Amino acid sequence: MVKLPIISADEVIGALNKKGFKKVRQSGSHIALQKLEEGKTNTVIVPAHKELAKGTLRSIIRKSGLTVEDFLKLL
Repeated sequence: MVKLPIISADEVIGALNKKGFKKVRQSGSHIALQKLEEGKTNTVIVPAHKELAKGTLRSIIRKSGLTVEDFLKLL
């Protein structure tokens, strides 16, 4: 298993923007990003924290449809 770095929500959002995700709304400290894929909408929620927990980051990566290796290349 690849070791994840400790990164901020802004870095995660920047990486997901490179893959076509767009910010659609924010409710409190949670930012919703969406991407239209094959007629379906993929929604990922990112908590706006300075440091994301590794489990939270891994969940965001999984929900985005990326592998950890592909995600790390976007940083």
